[in-house]
Formats: sequence, C-alpha cells, structure tokens
Amino acid sequence: MDRQAIFPPGRPRPVPPYSPGIRLGNLLFTSGAVGSDINGKVPEDIRAQTRNVFENLKAVLAAAGSGLDKVLKVTVFLTDMRDFQAMNEVYRTYFSGDLPARSTVGVSALARPELHVEIEMVAHVPS
Repeated sequence: MDRQAIFPPGRPRPVPPYSPGIRLGNLLFTSGAVGSDINGKVPEDIRAQTRNVFENLKAVLAAAGSGLDKVLKVTVFLTDMRDFQAMNEVYRTYFSGDLPARSTVGVSALARPELHVEIEMVAHVPS
C-alpha cells in the first residue's frame, strides 16, 4: 500500500514539519487541526475556534476524497475542560446520524498560547 501525504489545495502549507493528512489505503489520518482561520487568525471564542477546526479538517478530508460522514474516530484536545460544553455544541452541528467514536482530553497547552482546541480524525476514504 502506498502512503500519500494530503495537502488541501488553496490552503497554506504548514511551516512545522508535518502533513495535514496521511492516506494509507482506505484510511485517512489527519494531523491535529487548530482554531486558526485560513489567514492564520485565531478568534478568542472557543466556539469560533471549534468551527475553524472543523472547516480546516473538512478541507483535509475533501482533499483525500472523504468527508465528515466517513469519520470513524475523533480525538479532541482542550486546554480548559470548562470549554467542553461549548465545544460540544459546535461539534454536534458537524455530524449527523451515527457519531464517530471520540476521546476528549484536557491538556495543559497547545502549540501557541491563544489556541484552546485541537482535533484530529481518522476517516474512511471510499475506493
């Protein structure tokens, strides 16, 4: 099986050394996406950051030929577990039907201090 790096078109390539997604066969593994928008701006509000995370992940999924309806597993990292309910409110708007398996983990920090949420996914890519 060939391993393929996924870079969404029209989005800036990451500066740190990683790929936004890796496809292996019919599986896609995303890197953790954070709450910055396409221009690199980070809103303060956890809901806005969570929406940006999902839009960033949707771009990776689409670039690999997948979508949110094919997500199998999600891992959420929050710097403040008091944001859990607000993050969940936004999270729920992106999924319908059977929800993916999920873990949510409280962490002391993310890559930049203004970031409050990071999410990674594993998804199926149809043949």
